[in-house]
Amino acid sequence: MLKVTLTPGSSAPSGMKAAVFLLLTLLVPAYHTGAQCIIDNVVDLKVQSAIRSIVSSTLAKAKLLCQNVSARGALVSCPAGYKPTGCACGMGCGSWDIRSDSTCHCQCRGIDWTSARCCKIAL
Repeated sequence: MLKVTLTPGSSAPSGMKAAVFLLLTLLVPAYHTGAQCIIDNVVDLKVQSAIRSIVSSTLAKAKLLCQNVSARGALVSCPAGYKPTGCACGMGCGSWDIRSDSTCHCQCRGIDWTSARCCKIAL
């Protein structure tokens, strides 16, 4: 074991100064980082609470408006602002796709009619 004795007017050995300095450089930022994390957590909770309040009040006003549209042939388009959520095809055809984000297309040959369920969210 190393025994260090300081007499008045003398200074600590350079190794001890370095050890004390190193210890302080590790402990001081850790202390302040913990305080910063607490502040960040409080701010995060406040922001999340405010967002939840705004989102829930907006969603409470939201309504889903839907209508059916049909046409002769293999294509039918939804009215402006509406999006197709499903399609139906005549002649027992079950193969369809949605084109351009607004049009139902029946893929079978000789389709006599096509129908679309079109919806939008109203606030």
